[in-house]
Amino acid sequence: MTNSPPPPCPVCTAPSPRHLAHADARDYWRCGVCQARFLDPADRLAPGDERDQYLHHENDPGDPAYRRFLARLSEPLMEKLTPGMSSLDYGCGPGPALAAMLREAGMEVALYDPYFAPDETPLSKVYDFIVCTETAEHFYAPAREFARFDAMLRPGGWLGIMTCFQTDDDRFANWHYRKDPTHVVFYREATLRWIAVRHGWSCEIPCKDVALMQKPGAN
Repeated sequence: MTNSPPPPCPVCTAPSPRHLAHADARDYWRCGVCQARFLDPADRLAPGDERDQYLHHENDPGDPAYRRFLARLSEPLMEKLTPGMSSLDYGCGPGPALAAMLREAGMEVALYDPYFAPDETPLSKVYDFIVCTETAEHFYAPAREFARFDAMLRPGGWLGIMTCFQTDDDRFANWHYRKDPTHVVFYREATLRWIAVRHGWSCEIPCKDVALMQKPGAN
């Protein structure tokens, strides 16, 4: 275990998290306020190594199995949308499969990814909805990222998050999701509901590992 002071929670910024685990020479912490679990910042990968890890992810837009996986988010979200709406695929990765699916459904989709679509122009716009699939677990500063989403959503807009919910601390060290060295923060359902309350959003959990949050509409 590290002897340095515990870092603040990157999700809610609360101080003094409790040590959770030391696994694969890395330290992990748990927040008692928002229930997030997170990697010690000192143990993060170097940027070049992180990008190399992403290139090993298999995110083929034409893969039917991958599309079925993404449909766990897209199908319940689509029920709340109408064709022609504007959207941002935030953290789209090297193969933006979800963006392709949304475009096929008649949506306008902009892309952003710090490694694979780094043009920040889309970040200065506002959208009817934002999707963030298998990306939030990579955020170094989730508090800042979710505040950014709030600024980019129109009143009444939707945010769709897909990430593997953490549930069992006793199995954390051997959890496959933890073993990906690019995963630095792990959310519980309670964590995502805390984020929603923090921003004044509603929050629905249509299925495990998916959260749909809505910004309040204009008065």
